[in-house]
Amino acid sequence: MLKLYSFGPGANSLKPMLTLHEKGLDYEQVLLDPRKFEHHSDWFKKINPRGQVPALDDRGHIITESTVICEYLEDEWPTEVKLRPDASWERADMRVWTKWVDEYFCWCVSTIGWHRYVGNMVKGLSDEEFEEKVKNIPVVEQQVKWRRAREGFPQEMLDEEMRKISYSVRKLDDHLRDHEWLVPSMYTLADICNFSIANGMQHGYPELVNKEDTPGLLRWIEQINERPAAKKMFADVPREIRHEDAKK
Repeated sequence: MLKLYSFGPGANSLKPMLTLHEKGLDYEQVLLDPRKFEHHSDWFKKINPRGQVPALDDRGHIITESTVICEYLEDEWPTEVKLRPDASWERADMRVWTKWVDEYFCWCVSTIGWHRYVGNMVKGLSDEEFEEKVKNIPVVEQQVKWRRAREGFPQEMLDEEMRKISYSVRKLDDHLRDHEWLVPSMYTLADICNFSIANGMQHGYPELVNKEDTPGLLRWIEQINERPAAKKMFADVPREIRHEDAKK
């Protein structure tokens, strides 16, 4: 039995979850609540010492990193539904898109998400209570990010991240105006991984993602939301535990 530890159908947690649904694989869903800092608890750090979701347990083998989990499922659990092209050059194209979302697109959206939402989770804590939470975070860079979120990110950093988001949505829209999917020949993990970050931007960033300015991107977001697997995922998994960034 596959077991997925996640925050629910949003951001990085969405990647393996939608992959599992697209492939029709049975799995046990273990939802952690970021508001309770469950991913930094001792029991979860025994599963993933970095204290981050998602994490996949496959018969005792723990797989981490959202995009890696998606590729692992294609390798280890082949199904009639294929989410990677057979041609090597198309696989390379797919991986360029997944690398881009992991190294660029995800991070600028994440910073704004932390600014808008995550900081509010800890602003009510005393300094002592907050530091007690922070000392349980195993990744030093994440400790720094928590402190920045609580104190407030510098405006120049927020401005730069918004510039990167604007560039990202234009890049996606330019491509998707001319192609149905990111890899033109088929729906792949590239679409799933980028959708995990782009989904909902028409609501969170309506000044950037809208019918007039980004019709290709909006069409693609709506098209994936209409897929049976996506509908089933959103229906099956509670959305109460969601976050802009699933790698807190």
